[in-house]
Amino acid sequence: MKPNQIELLKETASQTAGPYVHIGLAPKQAGFDIFEKNFSNVLAGPDTAGERIGIEGRVFDGSGTPVRDVLIEIWQANADGKYNHPADRQAKALDQGFRGWGRGCSDFETGTYRFETIKPGIVEGRNGRPMAPHVNFWIVARGINIGLNTRMYFSDETDANAKDPVLNLIEWEVRRKTLIAHREEKNGQVVYRFDIQLQGPEETVFFDI
Repeated sequence: MKPNQIELLKETASQTAGPYVHIGLAPKQAGFDIFEKNFSNVLAGPDTAGERIGIEGRVFDGSGTPVRDVLIEIWQANADGKYNHPADRQAKALDQGFRGWGRGCSDFETGTYRFETIKPGIVEGRNGRPMAPHVNFWIVARGINIGLNTRMYFSDETDANAKDPVLNLIEWEVRRKTLIAHREEKNGQVVYRFDIQLQGPEETVFFDI
């Protein structure tokens, strides 16, 4: 090698997340009953306070095709607007029957995901500014090397949504609607439908956090 000549290494071939995502992170849904306590898409127990709701939808790729192997985690406040986390210093009641975190996968036939939870309350944000009721989403799937973060707001919280500091950070107002879940009645239960678009003209707003 000549002086000052740098030997460049060849780039390693890239590899997207494969089917092991379900096996390792949600094994029971993949048919592997290996954990004594499995992660669940059911957040609300019998003693949880608040309005029982379902959250369901599908994740679509840029061609409009449902992603059938997506894994989603959600994190939310309780019905009083307090997170079950030491960093939440709000002077509100902590619901011992509500952890506020869940993990679920889309089913392989239709690509639909579903969570059983309660509707969260208004959270006190930075500088005491109230944040509208919302649920935080983290999405991973084959082809997504870094998890995507977004939020879901509720269609029947119009006034609170209009004042929400995070929604108001989205410069293009028309794009704020991609974070709004629509309330439905399904088999006697309140269900909020929240479809997520990974790409395209209706792409969901994602946050870099």
